[in-house]
Amino acid sequence: MKPAPTHLWDPPFCGDMDLLIRKDGVWVHEGKPIKRRELVKLFASILCVASDGDYYLVSPQEKVRIRVEKYPFLIQEMDIVGEGRCQSIYFTTNVGEKFQVTSENSLVMPSDEPLQQPSIHVRDGLMAGICRTVYYRLADSVVVESSRLGLWSSGEFFSIGDQ
Repeated sequence: MKPAPTHLWDPPFCGDMDLLIRKDGVWVHEGKPIKRRELVKLFASILCVASDGDYYLVSPQEKVRIRVEKYPFLIQEMDIVGEGRCQSIYFTTNVGEKFQVTSENSLVMPSDEPLQQPSIHVRDGLMAGICRTVYYRLADSVVVESSRLGLWSSGEFFSIGDQ
């Protein structure tokens, strides 16, 4: 499902919703996981993050705040097309969004965490964590370029550490 044009809407704030996106990518409403994938995809298509870091579901008529443990999305699939500097990396989230690693959808390495786990910008400030299997595949793709560790995608080098 394509993301809605939430940036065009300015509905009134209607309060908090008992909805949590766990760090394992499971969406939980009133303490119970949402099992209907299409409903999760619908919610994901209207998800926004505000400048204060709070997450909202936004429609033309209302805006409700929800909770997110770490990231709203989880990268569950990775494809690499090509090799070396000419390769492109493609990710798929737990809600089915597919995108290419580019300067707009770049890898981020947190510098303030003891365990360096990359995340990636999906869209409109929304980030995704990377599941373990994809993390290890991504680690196998790391190269050294001009004394820096990183990855090539879409003709760009994404540094993942200060070396």
